[in-house]
Amino acid sequence: MPLENPRETPSQTAGPFVHIGTLPSLAGLSAYPAEIGASIAGPEVLGQRIAIEGCVFDGLGVPVGDMVIEVWQADPQGIYPHPADPRHADAASGFTGFGRVATDFETGAFRIETVKPGPVPGRHGHVQSPHLSLWLVARGVNVGLHTRVYFGDDDTGADPLLGMVAPAFRRETLIATPAEDGVYRFDIHLQGDKETVFLDV
Repeated sequence: MPLENPRETPSQTAGPFVHIGTLPSLAGLSAYPAEIGASIAGPEVLGQRIAIEGCVFDGLGVPVGDMVIEVWQADPQGIYPHPADPRHADAASGFTGFGRVATDFETGAFRIETVKPGPVPGRHGHVQSPHLSLWLVARGVNVGLHTRVYFGDDDTGADPLLGMVAPAFRRETLIATPAEDGVYRFDIHLQGDKETVFLDV
């Protein structure tokens, strides 16, 4: 007897309790001595220390104050500390490659502190330029948004993903601007003329 396809349930918004589950300290809870994603790269990790600072804006240009941003990245040698990377055993000691931050409730600002990743091998022998992968979720965002952060002081001309972004001027929405020593500026626009490129992953 064939099974009937179950009916799809309505999508649900993330929140309003997303911070309680992902960053409980921001909700005033102290259940854990260290939250998951608190450190992407421990102090023993060698490499260029950087910070990415920015703000998340909605379609009207209003800062989004309840966004959670998750980060994945390779270490300075371009190695992911994950079994899917055959080189994972050689990843830098103390490097998790995963981080989680939230935007400020009032200003929508965020800051990611990490080490600059190295180039990553891609498909068909291509090399991906150094980048961070971001996943964003907030109240009202029913499906998490994927995007990337590249670095404006790198040569990204041969990156295979950036090469697929059209029209070409929209690639700029994925590139962080060097602002000062070790600090990059990267604003995220959810909609509008400056909308960040989001990826269908």
